[in-house]
Amino acid sequence: MNIRTEVLNKLKTRREGYSLEQKFYTDADYYKLDLEMIWYRDWLFVGHDCEIPKAGNYFTVQIGDYPVIIVRDRSGTVRALNNSCRHRGSRVCTQDKGASAKLVCPYHQWTYELDGTLLFARNMGEDLDKASHSLKPVHCETFGGYIFICLADQAPDFAPVKAMVEPYLARHKLGETKVAFESTIVEKGNWKLVWENNRECYHCAGNHPELCRTYPEAPSATGVQGAKDDPVISGHWEKCEAAGLPSEFRISPTGQFRVARMPLVQDAESYTMSGARAVKRPLSNDVLESHIGTLLLFHYPTTWNHVLADHAVTFRVLPLGPELTQVTTKWLVNKDAVEGVDYSLEELTHVWTETNDQDRRIVEENAFGIRSPAYEPGPYAEVDEGGVMQFVEWYSTFMTDRLDAEKTPSATGA
Repeated sequence: MNIRTEVLNKLKTRREGYSLEQKFYTDADYYKLDLEMIWYRDWLFVGHDCEIPKAGNYFTVQIGDYPVIIVRDRSGTVRALNNSCRHRGSRVCTQDKGASAKLVCPYHQWTYELDGTLLFARNMGEDLDKASHSLKPVHCETFGGYIFICLADQAPDFAPVKAMVEPYLARHKLGETKVAFESTIVEKGNWKLVWENNRECYHCAGNHPELCRTYPEAPSATGVQGAKDDPVISGHWEKCEAAGLPSEFRISPTGQFRVARMPLVQDAESYTMSGARAVKRPLSNDVLESHIGTLLLFHYPTTWNHVLADHAVTFRVLPLGPELTQVTTKWLVNKDAVEGVDYSLEELTHVWTETNDQDRRIVEENAFGIRSPAYEPGPYAEVDEGGVMQFVEWYSTFMTDRLDAEKTPSATGA
């Protein structure tokens, strides 16, 4: 039986409401299939356009085997390019981020314009067709301050994401902010375990004392189930909507992305130990209302986000291996906010720095136990882990649909 048939059979016969079988969290071949079916074919959040404000600013990202450059060209357009020289394949940009008038391969100095066009190839002769040796483009979309890319030859339609989410982000103007701080941690667990842990607060009371000072533990706070029936949440939505801030929970038909504005506990306004704002300047001068809570944005498989009145915290998930996942967190503030005057970096970052490290330990202990020969799928708590069940359902359906669509006669008879 080939790996595609094996995975498809396991997904079709899995027990609903239970965690996945061990191989989905540990096996190298299952991981490669995740890359092929999801990470190499769908839209992925990579960063913010405020990180590359000027022409020639760039950052790089690694998606599985694909190194990619995100760069702003001379026309102001944000582009994504395969970071592989068209000469002999060396990486053109070797740093995490930088600025350059041209993109120059350090190996043999092949030189590209910021849009990827080949300009100069030393000693290659006049008969080299430069037009056919440009850096290969990657699909790129920007909206609301976010940059998404897709590695597939034919990208899925991104319009539904923009249409649903952009109105919620519009007044926050994240494209006009700056990154006050960035941290990257590597968690020794499969990317799905990172997401499963994120999608519930069943574990919060026993593991996240800092976060629980401001973030509600109620299952309805995930926005998956019962949110509209919660009078606190529905009242919050009504107040924010009346102020012109889209807030009600919305989810895509496939469950891949969702957005909602959720209240924080009591009088909290921000993720700080006191609940007070961490930044004196509002994140956007278009959002001056108080107690607007946190705008939650999720898009599988790469990002969850919290956008508040004073700052935003964005998270990017990237798989590094079957049991290795990179999580990058960025704290965005008003572009004119001054560290030490408008905010203290320690106060701004403390809650989520602690929470991220706690979640890292949780994921790693979870992964450690799953490696045991004694592991078998266990039941989710329907009340508290509805978000996890929804994520696993999305993953299972997404993979099943794509594997079904690609079945060959040989695979069917395997």
